[in-house]
Amino acid sequence: MTTDSGAPPEAAKKTTEQRRSAALRRFAMSITAATVLGHTVLGFEQAYATPLSCVAAAVGTEALLEAIEAWSQRRAPRFRAPVGKAVDFLLPAYIGGLACAMLLYSNSHIWATVLAAVLGVSSKYLVRVKVKGVARHVLNPSNVGIAAVLLLFPWVGIAPPYQFTEWLFDWADVIPPIVILVLGTLLNGKLTGKLPLILGWVGGFAAQALLRGMLTDVSTVSALLPMTGTAFVLFTNYMITDPGTSPWRPRNQFVFGLTIAATYGALVHLHIVFGMFFALVITCVLRGMLLVVLSARGRGDIPSPRQEAARAEDGPAPVATTPAGAVAAEAS
Repeated sequence: MTTDSGAPPEAAKKTTEQRRSAALRRFAMSITAATVLGHTVLGFEQAYATPLSCVAAAVGTEALLEAIEAWSQRRAPRFRAPVGKAVDFLLPAYIGGLACAMLLYSNSHIWATVLAAVLGVSSKYLVRVKVKGVARHVLNPSNVGIAAVLLLFPWVGIAPPYQFTEWLFDWADVIPPIVILVLGTLLNGKLTGKLPLILGWVGGFAAQALLRGMLTDVSTVSALLPMTGTAFVLFTNYMITDPGTSPWRPRNQFVFGLTIAATYGALVHLHIVFGMFFALVITCVLRGMLLVVLSARGRGDIPSPRQEAARAEDGPAPVATTPAGAVAAEAS
C-alpha cells in the first residue's frame, strides 16, 4: 500500500515527523536567541525573570496535563518517550512561554504573564473539537493566552513596539523588522505554505484601512500605519500562520486571513484595543464551529493522516514556525 504519491505511508509519515522535529528545534533556537538579544541588545523592558518563569510554568503545565490525560487514557505520557521525542513534545510549551514573555508587559507583576503561558498551554487540552473522528484544538494557544490575560487584567498591555529597537541608533532601527520580514516570508513560503493566508490578511488589512478612511473621519494614513511596525510583522509571519489552527487549502487560507482583517477593522471601529489578538481568537472560534459542521457532513479543511503523509512526499510539510504554531503542530 502506498500514498497517492507512490510512497509507503509509513515512510511518508516518518518524513513528516522528521521535518516537523527539525523545524521545531530550529525555531526553539531562534526564539531563544531573539529573547537573549532582546534583553541584552535590543531593549526588552520585561524583567529577566519573566521568560524564565513563563517557560517553567508552560512546560510544567504541559507535563501535568499530559500526565492527567495519559492516565485517563491508560497510556504512557509522551514526555516519557525517548529523549528526542520527549524534547520535541515539550518544546512547543517552551516556545509558547517565551512568546508570552516577549509579547506581554505586566510591569512588576510577572504572574500575569505567567498566567498567559499557562492558559495558552491549557487551551490545547480544554478546548477541542472532533474533526474526522480526531479531537483537535482550534484555538491558537499563545494568542488565546495573551488575549485572555488582556481581557482579565486591563492594566496588562502588549509590549511596546519600540522594545525591538530601543537600544539601537539611527538607521539600525530598520534592521529588526527587515530581518523578521525576510526570514518570516522565507519560512512561510518554503515550510508552512501559508503565503495565501498572509496575502489575505495583509490585503484585507489594507482594504479595511482604506474603507475606514473613506467612510469615517479616521485618517487613512494612520489606519495604514500599523503595517509598518515590528508588531504587525511579527503577528503576520509568526502568529496567524500557526499550522495547527489555520486552514491548509490556499483558498481557505485566503478567506481566513480576510476574516481576521475584517474582524480587526470592526473591533477597531468599536474602539476596542489590541484588536489583532482578539480578531484572531474570534476567527479561530468561527473556524472551529465551521469544522464541526463540515465534519458532521463528512467534509473539512484539516487533512487526514494519509493526506498529510502524501503531502510530505509531494512538497513541504506543514511544520511549525511560530510559538503558537509549534504547539499546534506537535499536538496535532
